[in-house]
Amino acid sequence: MKRTHHCNEIRDEHVGQAITLNGWVHSNRDLGGVLFIDIRDREGRTQAVFDPSDLPAKLFETASKLHSESVISVTGKVRVRPDGTKNEKIDTGLVEVVAEQLEVLNHADVLPFNIDDPEVAAKVNEELRLKHRYLDLRRPEMIHNMRLRSRVATATRVFMEDQGFLEIETPTLFKSTPEGAREFLVPSRLHPGHFYALPQSPQQYKQILMVAGVEKYFQLARCYRDEDLRADRQPEFTQIDIEMSFIDREDIYALIEGLLARVWKTALDIDIPTPFPRVAFEDVMNRWGIDKPDTRFDMELVDMTDDFASSEFKVFSGTVAKGGVVKALNAKGFACVTQGQMETMTDYAKSFGAKGLAYIKIENGEWKSPIVKFFSDAEKAALQEKLTIEEGDLILFAADEWLNACEILGKIRLYCAEKLTEMGKMSIAADQFNFLWVIEFPLLMFDKEMDRWFSSHHPFTSPVEEDIPKLANDPKSVRGQHYDIVVNGVELGGGSIRIHQRELQKTIFEDVLQIPADVAQERFGYMLEAFRFGAPPHGGIALGFDRLIAMLCGSESIREVIAFPKTAKGADLMSDAPGTAEPRQLRDLHINLRAPQQEQPKATE
Repeated sequence: MKRTHHCNEIRDEHVGQAITLNGWVHSNRDLGGVLFIDIRDREGRTQAVFDPSDLPAKLFETASKLHSESVISVTGKVRVRPDGTKNEKIDTGLVEVVAEQLEVLNHADVLPFNIDDPEVAAKVNEELRLKHRYLDLRRPEMIHNMRLRSRVATATRVFMEDQGFLEIETPTLFKSTPEGAREFLVPSRLHPGHFYALPQSPQQYKQILMVAGVEKYFQLARCYRDEDLRADRQPEFTQIDIEMSFIDREDIYALIEGLLARVWKTALDIDIPTPFPRVAFEDVMNRWGIDKPDTRFDMELVDMTDDFASSEFKVFSGTVAKGGVVKALNAKGFACVTQGQMETMTDYAKSFGAKGLAYIKIENGEWKSPIVKFFSDAEKAALQEKLTIEEGDLILFAADEWLNACEILGKIRLYCAEKLTEMGKMSIAADQFNFLWVIEFPLLMFDKEMDRWFSSHHPFTSPVEEDIPKLANDPKSVRGQHYDIVVNGVELGGGSIRIHQRELQKTIFEDVLQIPADVAQERFGYMLEAFRFGAPPHGGIALGFDRLIAMLCGSESIREVIAFPKTAKGADLMSDAPGTAEPRQLRDLHINLRAPQQEQPKATE
């Protein structure tokens, strides 16, 4: 019984036609001896009517015993629903199919959880949903996510094709380059003791493609990182990977703004304004305290360093004397903060090494705080002017070295916004999308424990040209040609203009990052060799495809937009992966396992 229509296709114009629908039993209702079965496929659902007066007894009995999610095929004629029975909630709610034939293609057992009611299904334990992912994916909400993901992938490919890009697949068996995130290693059977690594990104391959003269490359690349997981991370993920030759940063900005405008229009029918604002890393940290700021609400950080340089409050003046800064934040309307909320924010400050969190509550016209008595009239006036203090405000301070102070208040800013939103004192429109380019990151960061510099992006990022002479004696001030695209506090992606000169790349590897020459040659020798034969100026970017889709779907977790995600512990509950290997497999891979010793049972007395 091959279907003639899908389950969301039947309309008034089909009245009187004989049709066949295939799908799952969404619901089965017996109303006065007549059965009403909703048939559902991925497109929607249609009501079929089984009237015992018009059907063989055996067929009606079969229909009456159908469990939800049984797979059936129904043939019958379309008619207009009787008055009072029309369902405006579904697209096919004005018509129904009077069943004449029924074939049960597969019976379903009782489900481990309800998938019919969205509110009920949303409360089901996530582990149970992931264990039975094939059921979870039947829910309309999940089908919507998968459909949108597919549409955005297609829109991306069409856009990139129109821009002259070639889609090229790069290998997923690569060599280990442990300078980045932790990798998944794959043992080689043919090369005992040697390993492939699953790529963290196609970074090196796409640069080699530029040397090869491809000029414009992209792919929806599968990438792998053996990192601790959270809502926006998975051990395997997809990114829109892009590389171009003979370009500068402006070319990347224009390309990505065009791509995202196309994606938002395709997915949400929203026209996003371009070009996006561009803000240097230092300014971003000074204003919002985080390099992926949510700019949909105010509450910016304010610098009070000069105002408190000579303060009697020694915590502030002492910090300034040591080269640190004093930053303040006005959480407007949050003077009603609870003790527990203050403790949470204080813990945030302490997690960055601060001893506590200074604050002022503005209540009943008074500035309530144990530190206000140390402030001069000039200092109070400066706070009033710069922070626009009003009744009901909560002023929060951070006094520390610059980056720490910014990050402390950056985290507290987001916490205050969350609580003010819960209290109804702040609102953010669901369809508001604030895009931002964060640019001019420092090329290098210093690791105090390792006592060496490391790349803030990756070692292939080119320094800003006028900063290159500073590499030898002032690496801290060297800016990188690195850029991140941020929307609503989410980093959608990042990239950079790459180093294409062999000697500069060797300098970064060996002199700046202190990678021994032989190690650099072992890991990156083929790239340095390729650069000898005419490497063009090039740059690129990678956008997190899963994060992008989660944002378009309004989902807080990327697990909701990936067909078969892993849990926070990296497990696939449906297939029970990872699993053990057979001794023969381990032997072929030249691997001996050292099984952990089992704890001996304690002797009973």
